[in-house]
Amino acid sequence: MALRQIILLGDEILRKKCKEVEVVDDRVKQILNDMADTMYNTENGGGLAGPQVGMLKRLVVMDMGQGLIKLVNPKIIKQEGIQEVIEGCLSIPNRWGKLKRPAKVTIQALNENGEEITLTGTGDLAKCFCHEIDHLEGILFTDLVTEYIK
Repeated sequence: MALRQIILLGDEILRKKCKEVEVVDDRVKQILNDMADTMYNTENGGGLAGPQVGMLKRLVVMDMGQGLIKLVNPKIIKQEGIQEVIEGCLSIPNRWGKLKRPAKVTIQALNENGEEITLTGTGDLAKCFCHEIDHLEGILFTDLVTEYIK
């Protein structure tokens, strides 16, 4: 187990687009495991993306109560509906805001074994898919907030 330092708002890496992972090898698996350990050992951690631990790679881990999901090169392939959500971010501690996200999201990615997977989420899982994939594009939830919560 290796905990990684979470990059905080103000670091330019959070605004950069991540590169595709070419091969899911042991190094990528170790990074995903480290990211999961870091997420689970951080208060309010539901997801974590590569740039949040200083890696400009298209890697995401998340757990919205349905078990750990590890994603390599995730992309949204379908979205439906709209929901108003409240979001925060491990890279922006103690900041919460309201924004709109799709109510249902389908993503395509590789799993930690390099196998193509398709996942569909609604509610919080849909929100988390969007939030973490936005990180891979250099987009932060604060870019989309309609109202901050005190």
